[in-house]
Amino acid sequence: MSTPTICQRSPLVQKVEPGTYWWCACGLSKTQPFCDGSHKGTAFGPAKVEITEAKQIAWCLCKHSKNGAFCDGSHKQV
Repeated sequence: MSTPTICQRSPLVQKVEPGTYWWCACGLSKTQPFCDGSHKGTAFGPAKVEITEAKQIAWCLCKHSKNGAFCDGSHKQV
């Protein structure tokens, strides 16, 4: 597996509280947008995301964003 699996061609927008989150980069997790360990055996690993204040996040689910865990609109081209 050399490219991530596209979960969805739009972001998941949700309010998050301060804390540490592990964003799924492989696209295989059953708990999107967060890692559940499904990447084991692939070239991918989760990305650590530190949120310092409560806010709305647009999590990338196409797994092709240049902003890592955060949507940059790349889903429109994949």
